Amino acid sequence: MDQVIYGRNPVMEALKSGREIEKLLILKNGEGSIKKIEGLARERRIAIQYVDKAALDRVAGGDEGSVSHQGVAAYTSANRYYEVEDLLEAAAKKGEAPFLILLDGIEDPHNLGAILRTADGAGAHGVIIPKRRAAGLTDTVAKASAGAIEYVPTAKVSNLAQTIDQLKEKGLWIAACDMGGTVYHKTDLTGPIAIVIGGEGQGVGRLIREKCDYVISIPMRGKISSLNASNAAAVLLYEIDRQRSISKK
Repeated sequence: MDQVIYGRNPVMEALKSGREIEKLLILKNGEGSIKKIEGLARERRIAIQYVDKAALDRVAGGDEGSVSHQGVAAYTSANRYYEVEDLLEAAAKKGEAPFLILLDGIEDPHNLGAILRTADGAGAHGVIIPKRRAAGLTDTVAKASAGAIEYVPTAKVSNLAQTIDQLKEKGLWIAACDMGGTVYHKTDLTGPIAIVIGGEGQGVGRLIREKCDYVISIPMRGKISSLNASNAAAVLLYEIDRQRSISKK
């Protein structure tokens, strides 16, 4: 299970301390200090889900937990988050051009875990995820990553579009993985680069796509029009690794 803390005081202190919280469960029509907790969560832009008492009871461990949760529970991160600058510094320390992955709305924790595992294998310097409408570093992600969560620094940002602008200022080229672009293996991917992988179903958002320098696509020979997000990431990340290895020779 993902890590959970519950009870009004423990959750309040976790919010005040700046602890990374993925999601808050709050009792519908909760009163008193629950309103203060809700306000703090909104200030920190933490996702809030309003649930009934039975749902909170299950999270807190059944009927015996119904008193102790006091109408609130918080899912906390299984690992720490880094700043985007930390990811760029990791590349600089290795004497390598930055190689980052930006995830535009990956909500399936198994997909995120699989991407972290591939990022580690392909030598990427880090992953960037948005704060809202995206999977965070939960225990489920940690398990799906097969331990890669410990080795691939992940940054969480408030605005992915603004982060793209900042990366461009640092000299990175931004490539979106989407339909209608240049075939990936015909594109030079050897320089400082950030690959944008879109979420399940909707792909890369319009604004994010427009921010990118170019679009690269994976040709599909069969009847299905696209790959699963983590599979598409694997294809592209290892192509970047392959091109970089050749360019060093």
